[in-house]
Amino acid sequence: MVGPDPTISRQCGTARPYRLPAPNSGDGRVKPDHDGGLSKGRLIPLGLLAALIVFAADQGSKWWILHVLDLEKVRQIVLLPVLNFTMVWNHGVTFGLFNSFGDWGHIALAAVSLAVVAALGVWLSRAQSRLVAIALGSIAGGAIGNVLDRLRYGAVVDFIHAHADTPWGDISWYVFNVGDAAIVCGVAALVFDSQWPRKAVGPMASDPGV
Repeated sequence: MVGPDPTISRQCGTARPYRLPAPNSGDGRVKPDHDGGLSKGRLIPLGLLAALIVFAADQGSKWWILHVLDLEKVRQIVLLPVLNFTMVWNHGVTFGLFNSFGDWGHIALAAVSLAVVAALGVWLSRAQSRLVAIALGSIAGGAIGNVLDRLRYGAVVDFIHAHADTPWGDISWYVFNVGDAAIVCGVAALVFDSQWPRKAVGPMASDPGV
């Protein structure tokens, strides 16, 4: 491909570097260019990979806790002055909130969680940032892991217990699991991404001198 004659630009006063035209959608419209030119749907594999990794880590850690450490029988193992493995069957949602559901609460919560995962899938299909795709996948992977627990056991396996002794007494966080941690980190990443300024795209981002 032969570029334009540089003498044309020099005749106007100053030479400008030649720029390739923006990607075209085929109908004359310029495609928005987010995150290095990634179009909608291109980040689905990345989100699915994040979900798979979180799901595998969540279920693998729970299997190890139940069948290798036998934490349900031991009840508690002290790892660090600020960290224990403590066996808790969580009949509520993340971090044990809203534990007032009845006997069929775990099925209702599983259904709600699956609906949320479906909504996250739609969001993922429209994601235009790698950070958002990984965050959505992490949230979905953690949620699916907890749904599987509810369907198998009627409750979620929680075992990570962070706490600290202070002059004002012992400060203890909710007992949680790997899936819960992934959900919280994913939500934090989405909040961070929403506050991060994005570059203008499309015609607004064109060179004002062109």
